[in-house]
Amino acid sequence: MSDKLRVLHVYRTYFPDTQGGLEEVIRQICRNTKEQGIASRVFMLSDNPVPAVIEREEAQVHRFHRTFEVASCGVSIGSLSGFKRLVEWADVVHYHFPWPFADLLHLLGRVSKPSLLTCHSDVVRQKTLLRFYRPLMRAFLNKVDVIVPTSENYFASSNELGRYSEKIDVIPIGLDEETYPSVSNEELSAVRERVGEGFFLFVGVLRYYKGLHILIDALQNTSLQCVITGAGPIETELKEQATKLGLKNVKFLGYVSDSEKVALYQLCRAVVFPSHLRSEAFGVTLIEGAMFGKPLISCEIGTGTTYVNADGETGIVVPPANAKALREAMLQLDEDEALAGSLGKAARSRYERLFTGRLMGERYAQLYKKLRCE
Repeated sequence: MSDKLRVLHVYRTYFPDTQGGLEEVIRQICRNTKEQGIASRVFMLSDNPVPAVIEREEAQVHRFHRTFEVASCGVSIGSLSGFKRLVEWADVVHYHFPWPFADLLHLLGRVSKPSLLTCHSDVVRQKTLLRFYRPLMRAFLNKVDVIVPTSENYFASSNELGRYSEKIDVIPIGLDEETYPSVSNEELSAVRERVGEGFFLFVGVLRYYKGLHILIDALQNTSLQCVITGAGPIETELKEQATKLGLKNVKFLGYVSDSEKVALYQLCRAVVFPSHLRSEAFGVTLIEGAMFGKPLISCEIGTGTTYVNADGETGIVVPPANAKALREAMLQLDEDEALAGSLGKAARSRYERLFTGRLMGERYAQLYKKLRCE
């Protein structure tokens, strides 16, 4: 048995190919378990896997060619042998769900090593495909040793996870503040010159379940300033919506660097996170906002978003897909600086208590070691 426990993370994408919340979660797990004596590798797919192996600070990344994609599910014909080699290296295999191709890899690869999966989301949009996928999904969930929801809220409200209550271990997502860059006065001034300050900030991939069309509706007939960062499949659609409504108070910044992102968090009045569907299981952006001491606005969708953002304590929680309620919450924080400040202070305190990368790393390291010893 190796002194250093070895963990293989399996997900459809990762840095440097894409930059999203789930990729950041995997990075944070790898980084924060490294201090616990754990070595990590990542199995992922790429449209251009050259080089095939990338050495990153937190993990060694192994990229395999994405042959095609169906309903956001990447498939790699010919990657099974590479997957098996990586499983041979590993002591524990850690899947990040949902990714149906990973279910197939696990079953076809006849993985006998201890395994767990972190459940990041329900399958929500592809309801027709879900009927065909469900037998494969349940076969996979039956095979893995531990299922990790990211909050008690999410587990309690999941129709599917209740079937596996005997193998549930809840571990909230956490972020390591040290992985975020310090911003110079010059960098801060440059961002302030570009977007001002006191705005409402959204950070994330522009996807259908993020509720951004509702946010744009909420900005109508107000002087509220909003900054939307990130790229994604509905970017053009959202810009067209804002143009059609004649909005001058929303800025789309596209991809921003880590330093620019930190500056935006520092300059904003509050973080707005209008995700309205259960595809949003947690909300890394909410943790980032809390880490920077900002009040949070989110929707009650029965998942971990309301675990991060405690209504009336760290921010305001509104009904999903309700532009009027979202507008009123934003106006309240815009007009009441003292309230925004007290909520932001409480959000920072909750981050320190529940959502640090160190705490998450310790919990996963304990789980990995327990699995290897069983």
